[in-house]
Amino acid sequence: MNRRSFIRTLAGSSLVLPGMLSELLGSTPADPIAPKPPHFRPRAKRVIFLHMSGGVSHADSFDYKPRLISDHNAPYQVPKKMLDAFAPENRSAVKFYKRPGWEFKQRGQSGLWISELFPNVAECADDLCLIRSMFSDNADHQQATLGIHTGSVAFTRPSMGSWVTYGLGTENAHLPGFMVIAPVLPYSGGQLWSADFLPGCHQGTHIVPGPEPLPNVKRRLADPIEQELELGLASALNQRHLANRGNDPQLASRIKAFETAFRMQTAAPEAFDLSNESDAIHKMYGLPRGGTKGFAWQCLIARRLAERGVRFIELIDTGANNNWDSHGDMAQHGPLAKNVDQPIAALIRDLKQRGMFEETLIVWATEFGRTPFNTGKDAKGREHHAQAFTCWMAGGGVKGGMAYGETDDFGNTITSNPVHVHDLHATILHLLGLEHTKLTYRHAGRDYRLTDVFGNVIHDIVA
Repeated sequence: MNRRSFIRTLAGSSLVLPGMLSELLGSTPADPIAPKPPHFRPRAKRVIFLHMSGGVSHADSFDYKPRLISDHNAPYQVPKKMLDAFAPENRSAVKFYKRPGWEFKQRGQSGLWISELFPNVAECADDLCLIRSMFSDNADHQQATLGIHTGSVAFTRPSMGSWVTYGLGTENAHLPGFMVIAPVLPYSGGQLWSADFLPGCHQGTHIVPGPEPLPNVKRRLADPIEQELELGLASALNQRHLANRGNDPQLASRIKAFETAFRMQTAAPEAFDLSNESDAIHKMYGLPRGGTKGFAWQCLIARRLAERGVRFIELIDTGANNNWDSHGDMAQHGPLAKNVDQPIAALIRDLKQRGMFEETLIVWATEFGRTPFNTGKDAKGREHHAQAFTCWMAGGGVKGGMAYGETDDFGNTITSNPVHVHDLHATILHLLGLEHTKLTYRHAGRDYRLTDVFGNVIHDIVA
């Protein structure tokens, strides 16, 4: 009998020595969510990703085109490649330009042109880096939304948040490193925060705004000592089960999820408790005291999660319906913008006053833009437009008060510095201190990464 078999025989029937046994056998798996060093000095420690579902119109918000005003209702011959993205019944080659529905003004010392659709965000112009030359591979909601989250429009892949926690771990073991706050399911559903082939502990935790954001987080046993004894027994059995199965990574991830869930019973209720937030903070975000819904609640909770070391926080404003997909009438953008405008500006100001802005990267994104034209004259709505749209970043080592990339006089096509979704992802990872070509995971005989085999860091926007 060798040493390993002898130790297993001695402790095989014991529930008291699982930790000692694992150490003696050298079989204790490393904590997969423990903090990890970045590849190089990071500019940001965490990300708050704001996703506006449905396709926000760049022509009505952050990409000012005076020619759309002067040439309103002028005909436009749509290129075939662009026309193929339209529904079959809407592929007439001649469309008509449509003026923006909100007035544009130059904002801040930087003079960035931002419309009245986002008046509060416009007041933070000098903190924003507008990327006006974004483009995507697909003009369908499901695929484009999947692409902006995972880098792939065709296959399920790990979410960006999962890649970030896989690369950096989390700073607070009492809370998940990747949390997604969404009132209802968005396009592509839970695939947007799935870990896919990465260890399951990196999957995002879905938070639903309301009186009980995390269901079943309250203790079922009144006596905490009794619960600890019960969970201690379960842990010992789990560790033995894990050791007998060669430290299977999926099983280890599930056990780690149980451990995180236990710690969350204390940490999560405190994180979601806004009773100690001042009236001034509630007013700044536009959140009534006691309110538990709306984007204002999401943004304030995001700041609290960021304070507590959550690595990647995503806020999704709406779901797969009643969103920014304004085919019929661009006036629908109005209430949607009002829902998010004040809270986003408050989040920026709140992070700044707490000294967290420079180490927190805020990314505002949508899956694609909307056409600067439509089928008929004086049409009220706009169609999908993946060839050119706008996203923006703030904080986290990004230059503020600047616009990167340009589109033509009408916002149809990109004329300088095109930025693909892969480039956006590569830049986000770079600001976190991660080299996107080195953040890989071996799966099915291939090394995968968030940016696939593409992606270039946008160095010109890094402060």
